[in-house]
Amino acid sequence: MIKLDGMLMIGSAETQIGKTELACALLRKFSKKNNIIGIKVTTIKDKDGQCPRGGEGCGVCSSLEGNFCITEEFNKSSGKDTSRLLVAGASRVFWIRVLKEHLSEAITALLDVIGSETVSICESNSLRQVIEPGLFLMASKNDSDFRKSSARDVRKYADRIVVSDGSSFDLALGRIKLADEKWKLLEKATAIIMAGGSSRRMGTDKSMLPIEGKLIIELICERLSSCFEQILISADNKDKFEFLGFEVVPDKIPGQGPLMGIASALEASSNEYNFVVACDIPHIELRHVRRIISEAVNGEPDIVVPATGKGKYEPLFAVYRKSALRAISKVLSSGGRKISDVFALCNIKKVDIGASLINLNTTAEYEEFRKNHQNQT
Repeated sequence: MIKLDGMLMIGSAETQIGKTELACALLRKFSKKNNIIGIKVTTIKDKDGQCPRGGEGCGVCSSLEGNFCITEEFNKSSGKDTSRLLVAGASRVFWIRVLKEHLSEAITALLDVIGSETVSICESNSLRQVIEPGLFLMASKNDSDFRKSSARDVRKYADRIVVSDGSSFDLALGRIKLADEKWKLLEKATAIIMAGGSSRRMGTDKSMLPIEGKLIIELICERLSSCFEQILISADNKDKFEFLGFEVVPDKIPGQGPLMGIASALEASSNEYNFVVACDIPHIELRHVRRIISEAVNGEPDIVVPATGKGKYEPLFAVYRKSALRAISKVLSSGGRKISDVFALCNIKKVDIGASLINLNTTAEYEEFRKNHQNQT
C-alpha cells in the first residue's frame, strides 16, 4: 500500500451525498495558502458491465481504452465535478478513469506527473484499498447506511464518517489542519495516557524506556498531540512528567489501580470523549483511534473498546465518555478494582479494528520491539 500523508481522500456512502461539495469547501479553506492538486477517480469494475452509478450510464466507462486514462481538467465553466474543483481553488485537477484491478498502476502514473510529496484532495472510495492517505473522510446521510459496495469495502479505514445532507456537514472544517504538507484531524476529545503503573513485570518504569533516542511516553505524546485538543498524563509523580508540558493528574486516592487513574483523569478532562491509552503501547495507529472515537460520537455507548479476539478486549486503548464515571465510581466505592466490573454496568460497544496492539510488558518484549523498530528505520 502506498502511503501519501499529503493526500486527503474523500469517499461516499452513496451518490449525490455532497462528496464534491466537501472537497470544494476544503479547497476554499486551504488553497489560499497552499498549492493543492484535485483528483477525481472513477473506478470501473467491467467496461462491458453496468455503470457504477446505476442504469445505462453516460458511456464514459465503456469508452475507456486500455486499463486507465488520466485527463487534466482546464475548463472552469463546464459545471462538471472536476471543473468545480478548479473553481474552488485547486491548482490543477486530474480525472482518473481506471479498471479496478489497475488502481495502483493508475495512481503511480499520476504520481510520476505530480510527485509523491504533492498536497492533494482526492475523491474516491476504491483508491483507499491501495493508498493510505493522511486523512480519509467518508460522506454519508448517516453512520450506518452504506449503499455503495465500494463504500462498504473501505468503511473500516475511515478516519471520520461525515454526516451530510448534500450541502452541509457535521464536521467543523476548523478541526482539519494542513501542516508541513500533512493532513491532520484534531479531535474534540481528550487523550489520557496512563503512566502510573508499577511496571512490575518490566522491572523498570515502562514510560521511560528509550526507543530511537526518545522515551516511549514522549513518542505517545507527540503522536496524540497532533490529534487531540487536550492531553492528560495519569500519574502520581507530577515532577517526573513535567518535562512533557502536559497536565499531570494524580489519583484522588492512591493505590487503587488504573481504574482510579481513569476516574481521576475523566473528572479533570475538558471533553465528553476521552481516549484512554496505556503508556506501554509505543506504536499507535491514529486511524484506529479515530475509528473508535467515531463509534463513540455516532452512537450512545459509554465505552468503546477494541475486541482482540476470543472474547478479549483492550480497556487501555478505549474511548470513555464522561457518562462512564457513574459506573466507575460505583465499582470503586464498593471496593472493586477491575475495569471489567465497570463494563457490566455500562453501555459497551466492542469494535474490531482489524489489528493487534503491541504492549511492552517484559524486557524481552521491549528488546524485540526495539530491534524490529531499528530494522524498519
